[in-house]
Order: sequence, then structure tokens, then C-alpha cells
Amino acid sequence: MEQHSVIFTVFLIFAGAAVFSTLALYMRQSLLVAYMIFGIAFGPWGFKAIANVDLIHRVDDIGIIFLMFLLGLHLKPQSLLKVIYKTAWVTLASSAIFFAVGFIVGYWYGYSLAENMIIGSCAMFSSTIVSLKLLPNNLEKHWYTSEVMVGILLLQDLIAIMVLLGVDIATHGRVEYSQIIFIILSVPAILLFVFLVERFILKKIFAKFSEVHEYMFLVAIAWCLGVAQLAKTVGLSYEIGAFIAGIAIAASPIAAYISGQMQPIRDFFLVLFFFLIGASFNLRYFEVIIVPALILTGIFMVLKPVVFRYLLRQVNEAKVISWEVGVRLGQLSEFSLLVIFAADRSELIGHSVVYLVQAVTMLMFIASSYLVLMRYPIEHRVAPVLPNYDTQE
Repeated sequence: MEQHSVIFTVFLIFAGAAVFSTLALYMRQSLLVAYMIFGIAFGPWGFKAIANVDLIHRVDDIGIIFLMFLLGLHLKPQSLLKVIYKTAWVTLASSAIFFAVGFIVGYWYGYSLAENMIIGSCAMFSSTIVSLKLLPNNLEKHWYTSEVMVGILLLQDLIAIMVLLGVDIATHGRVEYSQIIFIILSVPAILLFVFLVERFILKKIFAKFSEVHEYMFLVAIAWCLGVAQLAKTVGLSYEIGAFIAGIAIAASPIAAYISGQMQPIRDFFLVLFFFLIGASFNLRYFEVIIVPALILTGIFMVLKPVVFRYLLRQVNEAKVISWEVGVRLGQLSEFSLLVIFAADRSELIGHSVVYLVQAVTMLMFIASSYLVLMRYPIEHRVAPVLPNYDTQE
């Protein structure tokens, strides 16, 4: 019986998403927006057509993992390190500005000190999923823009991990300095381990069995999820681990083939992710948080592109690149939701703050998707096929 309920739930989600996506395509709107609106309308707080989404919560973040892995497959480690070095100051300065603005708006509406700090922390991050999902498929024409974005997003991920650690410290009332040091040292350790495995094991395996496509695909998925789990085990995030796994084999001749084969799997899980964002919003708090939510959304929709553009220009980035990166990073993040939910579980904030940040995140996802697609339309193309490989029946 449980198996049938799971299958029926997944059927409803994808059937509904297909209907809403069809309407969105006819109206030339973003598919990501269609998934979220469907979740709001038919989730547990809407018409309750899909009231039980607990099982989906366990697997929806796999889409984010595959998204970061696929992006890593397109980026070379040497050029990425240069971009991260350039964007470090941009990330830190922009995070400080966005934190201050979020804190001030929260203070203006009478929230507590802890709640204002959480609101400010959530404002610091941009969405890895939205900004990267809306990149064109042909990254060859946009490789440098994507590298600058990833440099900023990865550093934001590290800041988010430290914020989550801070929430845990505030909950338990003590500082675990050993845990902080362990997280800092784990990044170079994982990088060293991953590139040693790639050089002495994966490279030889791929060279010997390159003609067996099914086997390469299997190894690629195992590699992606294995490194993601390793990163999570040492205190980092699944996303950072998956990205490291991707860049480790980016120079391999099979990278383009794996990328083309994994995109449908990524999209499957991302549908679940965006559906759950909409489905988890409690409509009963709509009247309470709508005014501050609209104010915060309006402020950050204007502020984020301008701040990123200005800061990138300060590090001698081209004006066109600076504006495009600013527009593409002009939203809150899935990490904002993780931070707000962690603070809620720790009872550091009230429920109204949870739904305020959630509402702002959804509104900015929607508004940012429209703005990006309007200014930078996605160019579609067929997934690449690895040349010189014999297909086995």
C-alpha cells in the first residue's frame, strides 16, 4: 500500500508539473516558476491534492547535487582557482552589505536581535540552482560568466556552512573550535584525495572501458554521490563535494558525454525540489508577512545586481560581465531556506520569520527567473554525444 501511495504521489507531482509547464511555455514563462506555483496551489497548504510530501523531502536535494556535478564537468580547475581568488573580496563585501540591509529591515519591523541576524544571514546568499539552471546549455559561449558565478557561489556556500554552524553553537551555547578547524582543513584534504583518485584510478578505468557507455555512466554517478557524501561527512555540503567531483574529471574526454547523459536525471529531481519549495509555504501566514516580504523582495531585486556589478567593476571585471553576473545572482538561495529552517528547529526565531524568508525566497526566485530569461534567453541545443565511441547494443 505504501509503495502505491509513493508512486501515486510522484505521478501527481509530475502530471501537475507537466500541465503547469505547458501553460508556462504558452505564456513564455519560466518552468521553475510553474513548478513552485503548482506546489503552492496543490500542496499541503493549498488544495491538498498532494498532502503527504515527507518521502519527497528525502530525495529532492539530489537534483542540486547533480546540478553542481554537471557544472564542475564544464570547468577547468586552474582557471576556476584564479576566478575564486578574484571574487573572494566581492563575495565578502557583498555578503556584508546584504546582511546589513536584511538586519535593518528586520529591525524596522520590530523583530528580535536573533531574528534580525537570521534575516540578514539569509539575505547574503544567491541561489546556486536558479542561477545555474538558467545558464544556456552551450556553456562554451558563457564559460567565463559561469566561472565568475561559481566562484562567488562556492564562497557563499562556505559562508552558509559557517552560518549553520553558528546556529548550532547558539542552540547549544558553546563553541566547538575543533569542529571549525576541521571544516577549514577538510577542503584541501578532499581536493587532494579526489585528484589522486582521479589520476591513479578513474583515469585508468575510463581509458580501459571507455567503449562501455553504461559502465561509464554508472561510475560517474557513483563518483558524484560518493564525493558528495564524503564532503558532507567532514562537515561541508553535498553541493561542494559534487562540484569537486565534477571538476576532478572535467579534463577527461568523457566529460561531455557524461554531462549530456545526466541532465535528464538532474531535471527529474529539480522538479521535486521546486515543487517542495512551493508546497512547504503556509498560506495562513500570507497576510502577516506579505508587506515586509514585498519590501525585502523589491529592495534586493534592485540592490543585488547593482552591488555585484559595482564590486566586480572594482576588481576590473568587464561591465557586460559584471551586469550579467549581478542579474543572474539577484535572488535569495536554497541555503537561505536551510538556515531559516535550522533556526526554527532550534527555536531561535518565530514562525512568522520563517515564512517571511520563505516568501521572499520564492518571490525572488520568480522575479529573478523572469528577469534573467527576459535579458538573457536560454539557447537550447541537443545534448552532446561523445565522439569516437562505439555504441554497444
